[in-house]
Amino acid sequence: MDITVIELLVPAAPSTAAQTALLVLRLFMGVCFIRHGWPKLRNLSTWAQALKTPKWLCFLSAASMFGGGIALLPGLLTPLAALAILVSMGYAMVLEIRLGFPFIAPDPYQIPEGDYAGPMGVGDPPSWEKAAMYVVMCLVLIGCGGGLFSLDNLLIADLLRVAESDLG
Repeated sequence: MDITVIELLVPAAPSTAAQTALLVLRLFMGVCFIRHGWPKLRNLSTWAQALKTPKWLCFLSAASMFGGGIALLPGLLTPLAALAILVSMGYAMVLEIRLGFPFIAPDPYQIPEGDYAGPMGVGDPPSWEKAAMYVVMCLVLIGCGGGLFSLDNLLIADLLRVAESDLG
C-alpha cells in the first residue's frame, strides 16, 4: 500500500457531510487552540513555573497550540498543524497522568460538600480526559486532512500534483 505525499497531506473524504464535519472540527479546534495558546505565550514564565517545566518547552507547546490553531482555521497544512497540537496535548496527558489524575473525574455534583477545592476555588476536579479528547481530534485531522473546504484542498493539492508530475 503506497501512499503519496498528496494522499498524506490531502486525503479524500467520502461525502459532503464528512467534509462539513471536518470543517466544523477544524474551526472548533482552531479557535480553542488559539485561545489556549495565546495566554500561555503572554504569560510564559508563570505557566512554566506552574508546570515545573523548562520555559523553552512551554514555549514550544504554547507556540504549537497558537500556531496550529491559526493554521487549522483555513485548513493550511492541516495534518502538520494537528500533529504539532497532538504532541502538546500528548505531553499534557503525560503530566496529568504522572500527577495521578484520573482519566475521567467524578462529576462535581457527586463530590461531597467541601471535598474538592481547586486552585481557583471549587470547580471541576482535574482529569486527563480533555487532553485525551484533543489527541483523538488531532488524530482525526491527521488521518483525514482538512477536507474539501480547506486551503490544503484548494491550493496545496494542486501544487503537490504539479510537483509530482514534474518529478515523474
